Amino acid sequence: MTKSLKNRAIILLLLVQSTLFLGSCNRGGESRFRDVEQMIPDRVTQLEMIRQNGALKVVTEYNSISYFLYRGQPLGFQYEMLQELANHLNLALEVSVCNDLDRNFSDLREGKVDMIAMNLTVTSERKLEVAFTAPLLQTRQVLVQRKPLQWEKMNRIQQESALVRNQLDLEGKLVYVQKGSVYEARLRSLSNEIGGGIDIEEVNLESEQLIQRVALGEIDYTVCDENVGLVNTTYFPQLDVGTAISFPQHVAWAVNIRSDSLKKVIDQWVTDYRKTSKYAILYNKYFKNRHANRNIHSEYYTLGSGKISQFDDIIRKESERIGWDWRLLASVIYQESRFNPEAVSWAGAFGLMQLMPVTAGSYGITMDSTPEEQIRAGASFIKWLDNRFNDEITDQDERIKFVLASYNIGLGHIQDARRLAERYESDPNTWYDSVDEWLLKKSDPVYYTDPVVRHGFARGIETYNFVRDILGRYTHYKNIVNKDNIAVWQPALIKSDAFVR
Repeated sequence: MTKSLKNRAIILLLLVQSTLFLGSCNRGGESRFRDVEQMIPDRVTQLEMIRQNGALKVVTEYNSISYFLYRGQPLGFQYEMLQELANHLNLALEVSVCNDLDRNFSDLREGKVDMIAMNLTVTSERKLEVAFTAPLLQTRQVLVQRKPLQWEKMNRIQQESALVRNQLDLEGKLVYVQKGSVYEARLRSLSNEIGGGIDIEEVNLESEQLIQRVALGEIDYTVCDENVGLVNTTYFPQLDVGTAISFPQHVAWAVNIRSDSLKKVIDQWVTDYRKTSKYAILYNKYFKNRHANRNIHSEYYTLGSGKISQFDDIIRKESERIGWDWRLLASVIYQESRFNPEAVSWAGAFGLMQLMPVTAGSYGITMDSTPEEQIRAGASFIKWLDNRFNDEITDQDERIKFVLASYNIGLGHIQDARRLAERYESDPNTWYDSVDEWLLKKSDPVYYTDPVVRHGFARGIETYNFVRDILGRYTHYKNIVNKDNIAVWQPALIKSDAFVR
């Protein structure tokens, strides 16, 4: 054998031995790349590369829990945790948004993002593709279905009899689930367990979009995580999420399977952070403190004094300044704070008019400001919004709807909805049955990624209800009190039609 052949044989033998050695170290499903990283001491780890770049790049999803904009400010369970992590690591946070799970996993593999920060259920199949961090929380998968018609008038037994409570009863039912999600896999396993028969339809819609379609009667069933389902029942009380289809499961973030250094530091942070009061407050903020549906009936309805609130005189003064009916402004204040000047929302808005801190600051308002100062600032903001629409929407009654919607969700989202309406040949200057419907569609990727949209995803259902609730309550106020603070009716005495309404 020549010297060259001998050298090749020795190299081949060493390679085989090295491969066998690495394979013997690959226990517990861990990637051999981690061992390679540890064997090369001068290798630059991903965490070091992230520190060199100065930013943690994450992808998350648009929905009412993970990441969203509220009056121009980013909020969300995932977003706030990520910001805490980035602060801990002394890194900037770069957030991108994509609800396509397949694309997110692909971007993670290719190094386009450092982490997927979503409510990812930990499964053995996914562990072959990604490395999961320490769990953020636990949840289980539940069936989302509508309560029966006129459920409000039924007792619990009657309601239960009309709902799917036994998984066997899913046989023959059509259930829609997000494509690429764990819900499809769980439903297929459940279908096998019950002998088949569950009709499963995968669609390119995320779970909250499917929940909304169930609520609106477009589909009958979908599946989601229980904590997400419970939050959505506050927006849609006609929904039921009481039927579990899985055992409790861990929810975590995902990093590249080779990112051992990044996973290690995140695991330690998550483990420590979950023990803090900050985490408890954050979790309660998004999953426990559900926003109850507001009743349009004020305690002042039953009084004969004609007063709607203790702030009527201030409301009348400021309404006259901006050219509004004072009862309409009173309805806005009730909607926002129930006439509580010390009210602070879960998102940080405060005072009678529930202005966000940035907006309030632009009008010189703080949490110590008087009720009169609060109302004046809110009225000034309303006037500013009104001026934005004044030249384009000349009908004052119609313009009021756009002002109310902008007050709730932000001017940018309403202008997006108007541009969508115009693009698809609807009237951009009409709210009901036109722009309001396009605002609802801004939770659909087909529309919030449209080139005319500049402000991304919006959960339009809250604004849709906000406008209707305020105008509905305004009608009640007009039925009770006229413009001069005189009661239109009193207990046991209906006033004549001579009163101005």
